[in-house]
Amino acid sequence: MARSQYQNGCLFVRGKRRKMWVARWREDVILADGSASRVMRSVVLGPVSEIAGRREARRLLDAYLSPINQGQYRPEATMLFSKFVAECFEPGVLPTLKFATQEIYSFLLRKHLTPRFGDQRLCDISRVEIQHYLLEKLKQGFAWETTNHLRNLMSKVLGTAVSWNHLADNVVRGVKMPERSLKRPHQFLTLDEVKRLITACNEPTRTIVLLAIMTGLRIGEILALRWKRINFIGETLVVAETCFMGHFGTPKTRASRREVPLSPAVVDALQAHYSRSTNRSPEGLVFATQQGGPLVSNNLRRRGLQSACKRAGLPIINWHCLRHTHGTLLHFSHGDNP
Repeated sequence: MARSQYQNGCLFVRGKRRKMWVARWREDVILADGSASRVMRSVVLGPVSEIAGRREARRLLDAYLSPINQGQYRPEATMLFSKFVAECFEPGVLPTLKFATQEIYSFLLRKHLTPRFGDQRLCDISRVEIQHYLLEKLKQGFAWETTNHLRNLMSKVLGTAVSWNHLADNVVRGVKMPERSLKRPHQFLTLDEVKRLITACNEPTRTIVLLAIMTGLRIGEILALRWKRINFIGETLVVAETCFMGHFGTPKTRASRREVPLSPAVVDALQAHYSRSTNRSPEGLVFATQQGGPLVSNNLRRRGLQSACKRAGLPIINWHCLRHTHGTLLHFSHGDNP
C-alpha cells in the first residue's frame, strides 16, 4: 500500500524563447507561527535543450521526491531571515555572548546580513548564495577578517535555526573562505619612536602606553586591571578581566588568563601611578575616571594616544600597534635582528 505522503509530482515546460523543464510537488513546511502546513514547491530543472527528454527530467524530479517519499524529509521553516533574527536570535542568543561580541554581531546584522538576506525565507538561503556573497564582499575591499566575521555570524544564526528545529541543515558549513592574505604589514614602532611617544604622552596615557609596549597586554585587559592583581614585590601582574565600552568580561581566550612579568621600568611607573591614584583599594581600577569607573579606550585613543603621536611627529596609531611593537621589540631583543 502506498504511503499517504507518497507523490509523483508533475513536470511541465515553461518559457517561449528559452524553454525550461520545471518540476512541481507538495512539501511540508513550518509556518512563521510554528504551525505545520503543506505548500506547492516549484524548481527549474534546466533547459529543454540540455535535458534529454521527459524521462531524464523525471529522473531529476525523482531525486527531489526520494527523501519525501521515503519519509526522510524534515519540514523546514518559511520564516523570513529578518523575522528569525529579530524574534529569535537577537533576544535568545545575543545576550549569551560577550558584550564585545554582541556589539560586533549587532552591527554586522544591521548593516550587512539583514539588508541582504532579510526578505528571504530561511529554507531558501543556499550555500552557493552565501559563498558568492562573501567573495563579493572581498572584491568590494572588505577585510578578510570582517568577511570571516560575516561568515561566522551567518553560521551562528542558521546553526541556531537548526538547533531550534527551523532548518534541517546549516548550509554555511560548506562555505569556504579563500586563503588569508595580509593586505599590508602590521604597523609597529621602532625603539626611537617608542621613546619619542612616551615622552610626548601625558598621564595616565604615558603609563598605559609603557605597560602595553612592555607587556603586550590588550587595551581592554589594561583598562580592567585592578590593584589587587599587581604584585609589586614579585614584579608580576595577573590578567583576569577585560573591559569593553565600560562593560567587564572574561579575557578573549583561555590562554589570555595569564601571569605577566613586569620590567623594573614598568614597576616604577605603576608605583608612581599608585601614589597619584585616589582609589588604592584592592578592587580599585588601576586606570579609572574621577568617579572610579573604567576609562573608554576610544576616547583615550583619540585624546591621549593620537594627540601624543602628533606632538611626537609620529604617524597616527591605534592600541593594537603597541601590541605589535611589543612582539617586534621582543623578537629583536633575542638576537634575531638581521
